Amino acid sequence: MQFFDNKDIFNLDKIYRINLINSCSGFKSANLLGSISVDGKPNVAIFSSVTHLGSSPPTLGFILRPTTVPRDTYKNIKELGVFTINHIWEDIIEDAHHTSAKYPEAISEFDMTNLESEFKGKFKAPFVKNAPVQMSMKFIEEIYVPSNDVMLVVAQIQELYVNDELLQEDGLINLSKGNIATINGLDTYAIPKFKKQLTYQRPKDINKMS
Repeated sequence: MQFFDNKDIFNLDKIYRINLINSCSGFKSANLLGSISVDGKPNVAIFSSVTHLGSSPPTLGFILRPTTVPRDTYKNIKELGVFTINHIWEDIIEDAHHTSAKYPEAISEFDMTNLESEFKGKFKAPFVKNAPVQMSMKFIEEIYVPSNDVMLVVAQIQELYVNDELLQEDGLINLSKGNIATINGLDTYAIPKFKKQLTYQRPKDINKMS
């Protein structure tokens, strides 16, 4: 087994260190965030840091890297207060990954890929058409993390769309049925498969074990 202490990690080649640390935490969520500028230009960008924060209210968060360079998604979210989260599925992995390319603000990633925007009801931000799971989000707050110079953006789910075949009777969204992708590190994708669903666990009777 390879061993790295803190000093080793800091002394690693930059690219090796980035790949190592970005993959050591395990598989990450793979999502496309849809937003729109004040002048109506749709934007879509890939994020691997969307995570559950709470169910009541239904709240998610994602990590935003330093805003010392232009961040169109962040700018749009702050100006309009809304965005969408769309799960990436197997068929669109390459187009989804391409949204990480740094285009000028005036160019929409929807125009540079085969991804299609979709507007639902009165919600202002675009969804990714045919995404098996889609969420409309309302910006709540941002929390600065000075140790890494990143921002935790917190938002509340306003609407949730789930393909019928993914939704189980108990409310679980079985992502494997939609070939939903995950991200390993920065640029490696996997399609997890359902293995087993276990029951809620309670402590064992210690007296019976003695």
